[in-house]
Amino acid sequence: MLYTIVYITVILGELVFSIFACFYIFSLIYSSLMGSPYVPTKNKVLKDILDRAKLKKGDLFIDLGCGDGRIVRMAATHYNVEAIGIDINPSLIWLSRLKTKLKKIRNTTFHVQNIYKSDISNADVVYLFLLPKFLVNLQNKLLKETKKGALIISHGFRIDGWDQYLVDTIVAKPFPTYYYRLKPKG
Repeated sequence: MLYTIVYITVILGELVFSIFACFYIFSLIYSSLMGSPYVPTKNKVLKDILDRAKLKKGDLFIDLGCGDGRIVRMAATHYNVEAIGIDINPSLIWLSRLKTKLKKIRNTTFHVQNIYKSDISNADVVYLFLLPKFLVNLQNKLLKETKKGALIISHGFRIDGWDQYLVDTIVAKPFPTYYYRLKPKG
């Protein structure tokens, strides 16, 4: 009798784990098709990126394609900004919200949303870690919707045709980081 209960418990545990694993894998495939694969960046690299951005208290920081939300949490915690993470992958957003809640971090919000439909009009800083083909698709949105003086940070890939907006670069391997200011203050 005890053997049967243990056996059923193990089978149910494996079934629940398999269902969760399948859901997670399919959500990663989906987000890869819709934007970029989930590739986490080391915290030290993110700190360097944010330090160079010169964030100020009260800034609105938006990460389009936020993955597990680590740069959103770091921006809110270390730089006291309002930080928003947007990703199409519901499992990564769930993970982002869970980690944020467990760490009791305020000033953050996470949304399951298509990055092309996100409101970025109030952002002071927009952070991107997307493949080049998706950066090309975002160019018009960034040009039309960002407010005057907003900083666009593209980690990993240069945005083609934007050399005139380039204000800073972190040269690093495997991924450099590019800082663009589309509409200079003035």
